[in-house]
Amino acid sequence: MAPKPKTNRQGKSRFGLIWVAVLMLFVGELLFYTWCRVQCVRTGYAIAQESRKQKELKTLQNSLKIELARLKAPENIARIARTQLGLSMPDPQQIILVP
Repeated sequence: MAPKPKTNRQGKSRFGLIWVAVLMLFVGELLFYTWCRVQCVRTGYAIAQESRKQKELKTLQNSLKIELARLKAPENIARIARTQLGLSMPDPQQIILVP
């Protein structure tokens, strides 16, 4: 017996399967691309947020440096010692010289 020739129906079925496979591949690729873009945007937002935090922290650091310099000033230390701690300069008879 000779093999049966392919019918038109089998050819359409195979073409339909290939078409569905290509379409599924395209949809999968589209979903993957969309996922990648969403991740990229999320990462961009996270970077922007961390950049804002860094800027705020730099500003705070500069403010603290200025405040530290102000608090280290000798006249400020003397004022705090007199007003808050109740200290005063010693009298000459209270000073003991150590040889």
